[in-house]
Amino acid sequence: MKKTTNLRSIDALIKIMDELRIKCPWDKEQTMDSLKTLTIEETFELVEAINSSDFDDIKNELGDLLLHIVFYSKIASEKNIFDFNDVVESISKKLIYRHPHVYQNKKNISQEQVKKNWEKLKLKEGHKSILSGVPKTLPSLIKAVRIQDKVSNAGFKWDSVYDSKNKVIEEFNELSLEIENSDEKKIEEEFGDFLFSVINYGRFLGINSENALEKTNRKFSRRFKEMEIIIKNDNLELDKLSTTEMLGYWNNLK
Repeated sequence: MKKTTNLRSIDALIKIMDELRIKCPWDKEQTMDSLKTLTIEETFELVEAINSSDFDDIKNELGDLLLHIVFYSKIASEKNIFDFNDVVESISKKLIYRHPHVYQNKKNISQEQVKKNWEKLKLKEGHKSILSGVPKTLPSLIKAVRIQDKVSNAGFKWDSVYDSKNKVIEEFNELSLEIENSDEKKIEEEFGDFLFSVINYGRFLGINSENALEKTNRKFSRRFKEMEIIIKNDNLELDKLSTTEMLGYWNNLK
């Protein structure tokens, strides 16, 4: 590739992909199926970079995801199905169609109305259900958030945060009852209902459950590692301590 090539251009990336499909033994053997798990991995790496507020890493991970989009497009173009320009045209048309308040009637509407209009337009496009756009392969917690967002935009939601809170209490009581009955199948079912209601309660509080849980995961992991260091500095072994002793160390860190 010539030194004068503008590496900031999408055309340069597409040209590199064209060359790799011919000259690189790994790249030319890839298929959409072989790439999909790598795409999922790259997506989670982007999320991790965002959680860490590492903007250099975010930039790099966005580049990795863009490469995957170009890669899928290249594979499809080799079969005369579509190419990268078709992908760009498709999303551009979709965005214009689903934002009539910007590109057609130019009305000032609320964020909530934008979401409602988006779902209505998706149904007009042929989607059989408001929930059709929720991928089956999403992690369960994220899927619950997406399901609740979509049905809420359609008007299926509690009237107030108090109603949502009462639902959490109701589901917890039902879980407690099944625990007393020792019905394992019912316990699992009610535990799932309880989690679902807690996630919904978080939405009413303006909390993204995925983000909140990840912050707690990080906080817990950081404290536990600190506890391990302190215990080691005290010439003790974690697995030799009683629960009471471990909790003593833990509480001193809080």
